[in-house]
Amino acid sequence: MSTNHRSPFSMTSVRCCTLSLALSLGAAGLAQATEGGGSAYPRGVENYLAGAVPPPGLYWLGYGNVYSADRLNDKDGNEIPIPGFKVQAGALVLRPVWSTTYQALGGNIVFHSVIPLVDLKVNAAGNSQHKTGIGDVTVGIGLATHYSPQFHTALGLDLVLPTGGYGKDDLANIGRNYATWQPLYALSWTDAKGFNGDLKFTFNLNQRNKDTDYRSGNELFIDYAAGWGLGNGWTVGVGGHAWQQLGNDKSAGATLADSKVRAFSIGPSIKYDNGAGWFITAKLQKETAVRNSTQGTAFWLKTLIPF
Repeated sequence: MSTNHRSPFSMTSVRCCTLSLALSLGAAGLAQATEGGGSAYPRGVENYLAGAVPPPGLYWLGYGNVYSADRLNDKDGNEIPIPGFKVQAGALVLRPVWSTTYQALGGNIVFHSVIPLVDLKVNAAGNSQHKTGIGDVTVGIGLATHYSPQFHTALGLDLVLPTGGYGKDDLANIGRNYATWQPLYALSWTDAKGFNGDLKFTFNLNQRNKDTDYRSGNELFIDYAAGWGLGNGWTVGVGGHAWQQLGNDKSAGATLADSKVRAFSIGPSIKYDNGAGWFITAKLQKETAVRNSTQGTAFWLKTLIPF
């Protein structure tokens, strides 16, 4: 089997609240659009090899993330003037993966979980709050298919559990306080001396926050990467994400007009693969065209360690 198959299992992305930014801005009267303007999915987390699952075995994936934003946008993409507004977030994420030998529909079955350790600080209008701890944990199952040494796909279903710390009147939250089902599909084309391309589609089917009687509208995320393999283990190119909320939010059963989130990001992306089962990716992405959410910059690291 090609060493390119030893790539990150992308049945899901890291569920760290670093990028979900579970801020209680809606409760503070600052914004609407998904509760707090965030999401259970960390936008833009995936990179090269998004659809290429490791061969059967046990693996640890590790993620690191830093996010910073000093701007919150309204429904038209205009900045909401909030004195001293700033979000600073960081996360370390552990992701055990079991790629099994059990077969179904031409692929092998994979299980995984995601455990995020989050540090989040929010400043707004003279108020400040800093939280650290374990965010919302994810469990999932998927099906990995390798059509050739170059073409790989992953089909999966994840469940994000409301395990992170949450307070409905808090300015900063590292948990969403509701479960989210996430069906997803990812595909990758890999070439050590040529084009590399990746797409991952994730749907967020959000459940109700019982403490606020609020239900965020369902969402679609598209993570992407495109680059060129240099033939020496390095791949260079660009990556980012697109985020589109598909339906308006509901509060106490009433639909909130103009509450959909939209965003896009792009930036440089690189990968190094030693050809022996270990690799690392790095990506810097700047958000633009944001509606009803924070607009900032994120840096991502990801690595795979086989047992």
